[in-house]
Amino acid sequence: MNWIDEGFLINKNRYSENSLIAELYTKERGKTSGIIFGGTSKKIKNYLQIGNKLHVNYNSKSDNRIGYFKVEILNAYTPLYFDHKQKLSCITSAINLIKILTAESQVNIKVYNLIENLFLILKNDDWLKKYIFWELDLLKLLGYDLELENFVEKSVVENKTIYYANSSTEKKYVPNFLIEKELEVNDLKTLLTGLKLVGDYLDKTILKPNNLNYPNSRLLFINSLK
Repeated sequence: MNWIDEGFLINKNRYSENSLIAELYTKERGKTSGIIFGGTSKKIKNYLQIGNKLHVNYNSKSDNRIGYFKVEILNAYTPLYFDHKQKLSCITSAINLIKILTAESQVNIKVYNLIENLFLILKNDDWLKKYIFWELDLLKLLGYDLELENFVEKSVVENKTIYYANSSTEKKYVPNFLIEKELEVNDLKTLLTGLKLVGDYLDKTILKPNNLNYPNSRLLFINSLK
């Protein structure tokens, strides 16, 4: 089987002294894996960074065996942020979510486009707020719409609007920007609260029911922001 596509590098592991097994999220085939001969060589390892966009030529002698990738760089997105710890950590966390939450060979062009959009978001001054909505968009595309607007309660205290989400066990504060999406947010604490709220939903609704651990990369990302 042979095909040509483009995709984002979402994972890599050493296969042999000179080779890697790479996992890509491709435009026309979704998440797929292949062996890259010479993947550890100086010639190409520098552009085999998680998040980079690659042109890929796939070849396999059997549908039941892992095939081989020949890759060329299309967009070296990740190295642009080597000097920005928070954004680099954000890329690592986001790409890891793609790896964990998507199924093998399940095509979803909207997920592919969402990965592309991640690198546009990082160019904005309010990138962290936009990234929180990026995670919500990802969950929605995968069938897990948080739909905060439908179950929050609203109260007004000293002319300030406050939103809460009620559950059987607790009453949880919901940052206003998650409901009133046009609000500007300059307070890091508020953004971290929003990020934690999405993470709690991710953990309780998706990860734990599927016996998946909370990704350490997301914890590291949150810690990089503090």
